[in-house]
Amino acid sequence: MPCTDDSPDRIAAEARRALEICNACQYCNGYCAVFRALKPRRQVGTADLLFLANLCHNCRSCYHACQYAPPHAFAVNLPKSLSLVRQNSYRDHTWPPFLRGRLRYTGKPVILAALFAVVALALAAASTVPPEALLGRHSGPGAFYRVVPWEIMAGLAGGVLLWSLLAIGFSVADFWRSMGPAPSGVPLLPVLRETLRDVVTLRNLGGGGAGCFLRDGGRDGGLSQARRRCHHALFYGVALCFAATGVATLYDHLLGWQAPYPLVSLPVLLGSLGGAGMLAGTAGLALLKRRADPAPVAESVTGADYALLLLLFLTAVSGFALLALRGTAAMGPMLLIHLGIVLGLFATLPYGKFLHAPFRVAALLRAAMERQAEARNRPPA
Repeated sequence: MPCTDDSPDRIAAEARRALEICNACQYCNGYCAVFRALKPRRQVGTADLLFLANLCHNCRSCYHACQYAPPHAFAVNLPKSLSLVRQNSYRDHTWPPFLRGRLRYTGKPVILAALFAVVALALAAASTVPPEALLGRHSGPGAFYRVVPWEIMAGLAGGVLLWSLLAIGFSVADFWRSMGPAPSGVPLLPVLRETLRDVVTLRNLGGGGAGCFLRDGGRDGGLSQARRRCHHALFYGVALCFAATGVATLYDHLLGWQAPYPLVSLPVLLGSLGGAGMLAGTAGLALLKRRADPAPVAESVTGADYALLLLLFLTAVSGFALLALRGTAAMGPMLLIHLGIVLGLFATLPYGKFLHAPFRVAALLRAAMERQAEARNRPPA
């Protein structure tokens, strides 16, 4: 039965069928954590399916190695099946609960929300900020705050981000419960160490070491670590941007040094390195998606992928544009555009593809707990 973008029940049934075939075959056991976690499961229940689907990093190596993939009659397409289950898991664990079933993770709502944030902020500024302040040339400490006061800027961004973090936290907690009871009595420090290693290195995105299949052409396509490197560039780029914001906050509130800062200052250097990483990561991932074999990809999830990449890319581009235009009459409008994009990004974090990151961390944590429990219960040699 080929995998199709169908009803949740049929998606789950197809994913279970594929996993049961995989567990009988076990050819791909060395590729990633999914197959190790699958091995002791004689049956795949609903909780197991949620766990395994979010543990999958979608490297797709198992599809290209599978002897039962299309055109075989079994038509096993595990990456596509699990990606559809993941997409449904985001929807089913959305917070607040009344949004469940009302949001479709297609990417369009994310882009529309970001566009709304930019337009709303521009209209609010046009009606409240004097033209000479909005379009004037501002330089020196506090230049940004002559366009948008610090209280409004920090209040909007902080409030939206706080809401999103709260929503993500509730979603992840609900997802954790949906994975079923966690192993008890496992040592915490080794579990956290294993999980952190898996998150930081993204080793499960390595396709068992050789990398992901990227090129068009199906089974004869090339293997590469490019997706892993692009994810690293994006991850550490975002981290550096948050570090730049943190340093700027300390400068402002502890030392009394207001933005904008000199080009060679720590906040600007960290933000520039972070922005460069975001540009390289998002552009690289978008290009790799276009080059990838479409067979193991679910079409319904690609829109959300591109929407998140686009928002992150525009955040970095608008940040660099603001850096280049400060001190000019275009600084005010560019500041509003940048803030609007950032607000749109923050507001949509719990309702788009970004949710895959905390869900995957939770699944990696559960997998590390299971491995520790297995090691503890293993009889001595």
